[in-house]
Amino acid sequence: MKCEACDANAKLLSPSEIESLMQEVGDWSLIQDSGTQKLRRVFHTQNYAESISLTNAIAQLAESINHHPLIVVEYSTVTVEWWSHKINGLHKNDFIMAAKTSDLL
Repeated sequence: MKCEACDANAKLLSPSEIESLMQEVGDWSLIQDSGTQKLRRVFHTQNYAESISLTNAIAQLAESINHHPLIVVEYSTVTVEWWSHKINGLHKNDFIMAAKTSDLL
């Protein structure tokens, strides 16, 4: 699937749509952060250099689509959160990007 432009008028996914799409991105968790639903996954690496390499690959992916996640880099983990800022919640683009992020490994 490909991402489509998402503007402030885009609709948030319904709970049933989210439940269905969660099955497609198995290792991702659905979280609530200050009332906003987000997708989160913690990727484990061998060391800091691998964490930075993964972070750079995610950044390139995000730039290619113009949809950017929160990325937290630690020594041997990279935590990634996807959500659509313009609608303050989840859009199908977030699930597409979560799947594409997982494919980077």
